[in-house]
Amino acid sequence: MAISDILSILDSEILKLKQARALLTGSAAPTAKKKAGRPRKLEAAPAMAAAVAATAKPAKKKKRKLTPEGRKRIAEAVKRRWAAQKKAAGAAK
Repeated sequence: MAISDILSILDSEILKLKQARALLTGSAAPTAKKKAGRPRKLEAAPAMAAAVAATAKPAKKKKRKLTPEGRKRIAEAVKRRWAAQKKAAGAAK
């Protein structure tokens, strides 16, 4: 008996056992496991995406501006942070 014959017999036995298990547990049939990785791209996906994009309105975002006072506060906070890091690095040596 060749190895391929033995493997085919084992596969058929495994299938029979899975079907028997499915009947005992109450499910209709053994379900196929999902494959790992990214799912395949559907043919209709580009057409659906174009339809959705055509109906959606592009939202205009309001540009955020930083005031001079805000810039000054940020600059001072960064300087304090750098000083604290410099102090911590000096203490570690």
